[in-house]
Amino acid sequence: MPRIVLAMALVLALTVPSFGKTKPSHPAPVSTARGDKWAEKTLRSLTVEEKIGQLFMPWCRASFLNVESPEYLQWLETMQKYHVGSFAMSVHVDGPFLLRSEPYEAAELLNRLQKESKLPLLFAADFERGVSTRLLGTTNFPHAMAFGADGKIEDAENFGRITGQEARAVGVHWNFFPDADVNSNPANPIINTRSFGEDPKQVGDLVTAYIKGAHEAGMLTTVKHFPGHGDTATDSHLGVASVNGDRAHLDSIELPPFRQAIAAGVDSVMVAHVTVPALDADPNHVATISPAVVSDLLEKELGFKGLIVTDALDMAGLTHLFANDIGRAAVEAFKAGNDLLIIPADLGASYESMLKAVRSGEISQQRLNRSVLKILKIKGHLGLNTVRTVDLSAIATVVGKPDNITFGQQVADSAITLVRDNGKVLPLKSKGTAKGGLPYMTREETHNQVVAVIFSDDMRTESGRAFGREFRARIPDAHVIYVDSRVAAGMSDEVLKAIDEAEAVVAAVYVIPTAGKIGNSVAMADASGALLQQVLDHAAQKTAVVAMGNPYLASDFPKIENYMCTFSNAAVSEVGAIKALFGEIPIRGHLPVTIPNVAQRGAGLERPAQVAQGGPHARN
Repeated sequence: MPRIVLAMALVLALTVPSFGKTKPSHPAPVSTARGDKWAEKTLRSLTVEEKIGQLFMPWCRASFLNVESPEYLQWLETMQKYHVGSFAMSVHVDGPFLLRSEPYEAAELLNRLQKESKLPLLFAADFERGVSTRLLGTTNFPHAMAFGADGKIEDAENFGRITGQEARAVGVHWNFFPDADVNSNPANPIINTRSFGEDPKQVGDLVTAYIKGAHEAGMLTTVKHFPGHGDTATDSHLGVASVNGDRAHLDSIELPPFRQAIAAGVDSVMVAHVTVPALDADPNHVATISPAVVSDLLEKELGFKGLIVTDALDMAGLTHLFANDIGRAAVEAFKAGNDLLIIPADLGASYESMLKAVRSGEISQQRLNRSVLKILKIKGHLGLNTVRTVDLSAIATVVGKPDNITFGQQVADSAITLVRDNGKVLPLKSKGTAKGGLPYMTREETHNQVVAVIFSDDMRTESGRAFGREFRARIPDAHVIYVDSRVAAGMSDEVLKAIDEAEAVVAAVYVIPTAGKIGNSVAMADASGALLQQVLDHAAQKTAVVAMGNPYLASDFPKIENYMCTFSNAAVSEVGAIKALFGEIPIRGHLPVTIPNVAQRGAGLERPAQVAQGGPHARN
């Protein structure tokens, strides 16, 4: 019997889930002698080829893949051929559709890759709105600017903590967030609601709070896009954006949030593909390949000792400079002071260029070792040298907790900001829930008493679906019309007829920053904008416009009399907007940015909830 008991104890010891050592509730990664010793020993054992591989981070599109899938086999070949040390986890994209995966699928795939790799892998992701940015079933958060409108430092901290817990549960160690950009340019097509706001102090405070919460959950953090991408009018995915302020402007607006983040112990800084004439006058030097920006300013002047990472190397803001030798982009970025080279446009060419530069002495062994040691130490501090994989069974206890989901909705609710109110439209009156009926039976005829026109970038996407469902839940016979720029002109007669007959109209406008969209702008497309203007010409007094994203929208439509901002198109923001429109929640948000010719930062009309709590739709 003692031998049986001993054998059972041994089996249990060997099968204890490895997740416990990287459990999200553990403190932030902290340097330990053990981790550092592993990193130093490992560095000495690596060949030059293996060291260079540690510097690259290509994509990993997480979904279910058979072990013989060509895509999976390609990743294995890439790891072996180029000795890749990390991956940026994302999901597949089909045109305007982001094909989000399930947490278990992602975690299982990352576990598999970890087991196949000679050295432990670092997995990073763009979880800007939480893990729900990429994976289903996780906590849904609004965009960063909604946290600026909410204004509660503790909410930003909780945002970081929950995101860290869920990210670590699926095997992602590192988030390319928070965004430290100060969105001081209303025409900025790529930052906009991804920023916490236009006030450097508020942005810095929220960034710092997020870092604190993320570290408590054991997640690495990144501030971006150094030295600041908020005062630009170009999408650096498509072209060269320029930050044209003088050094005094940079010191007072762009740099303070980065200084705060560094003081708060941020793990990495991402450098942008922007030109900054005040720092580097060479027009062919975007910040990513500028020693004056990366080495002199970030490392020496600001004293940052952590990991310096490039923005994606496949972005046009950088690649246009290296069209004839795309591999040189990696070499120049590394020479400027970056440690990790993310998403190269051509991994093979970039790897070979780096190898050539090291072998020729253009890049010294000492310089190479310095960056590789930084990366290995981070892996050691995370404990990846002892435990690489996560326990899949723990996902169900960490991801998508009801309390966390409720919190995400509360932030979205709290962010709702009422900018204009003529007193004639809001709150809308609910007619109760839809009458029950048998499937496929004829429903009550649609009337035009209340009309909702949902303007989206592409009406095939999810934008507006939650909004429409929640709207009809309160007014079952509401006329909900979806339009985008392709059909707006052709539907104008139908839309205008409906609003002319209506007692109240809601125009929900979805304009959000979208990376790499051709002709990228945060203004409405011409056809959609023309239709919204017609709606206002016909019925401004009885129309409430809801900006489901870009808050600066009202500057282009001076006739707007009722204006509400959510700062996000996330599902929680759609639900929050509906609750605010129907008076089910108090409206208490304040603008984190100035809307030119409309309202100053800090403005916001506060309203109490006007529906008794406990009513059919009152969900606070």
